[in-house]
Amino acid sequence: MTQRHISDMVRDQQPVTLPLEASVHEACQRMHVRRVGAVLVTEGGDHLVGIFTGRDAVCRVLAEGRSAEQTQLADVMTRAPDTMTPNKTAVEALRLMQDGGYRHVPIVHQGRVVGIVSRGDFRGLEQARLDEETGLWERI
Repeated sequence: MTQRHISDMVRDQQPVTLPLEASVHEACQRMHVRRVGAVLVTEGGDHLVGIFTGRDAVCRVLAEGRSAEQTQLADVMTRAPDTMTPNKTAVEALRLMQDGGYRHVPIVHQGRVVGIVSRGDFRGLEQARLDEETGLWERI
C-alpha cells in the first residue's frame, strides 16, 4: 500500500487561524462557518502558539460558565500543541493523535502554520494499518 503524506492532505489548505486576543465567540463562529472542529491560534500571522477545539469550547468555556464573548482564546486554548511537518505520513499522524488522545494535529513547516489534519481526514486503509501496527506491538 502506498503511504499518503501529510503534504498531500494540506496542499492549498487554508486553516482557520485567529490571534490570541480573539474571543471564543469569534472562534466558534469561524468553526461553524468553515465546518471545522478547531482553530489554530497564532502570533504574527502564522506562528502557532495554540489550538482551540470544540471540546475546549464545551469543557473550558461552557462547563465553567464563562462568557464566549468576553473570554479570549489565550485563556482557554491548549498551548504549544504537538505538531507535525508535512513530510510525515498519514499513519504517523494517526499514531500521534491516538497516543496523545486528541483529534487534531497542526501541520507546521519551518515554523509556519501550513495546515491541520483531523481524525476524520483519514481513509479506512490508514486506520486499518494503524490498527495492524498496534496489534503487532501488543503481541511483542
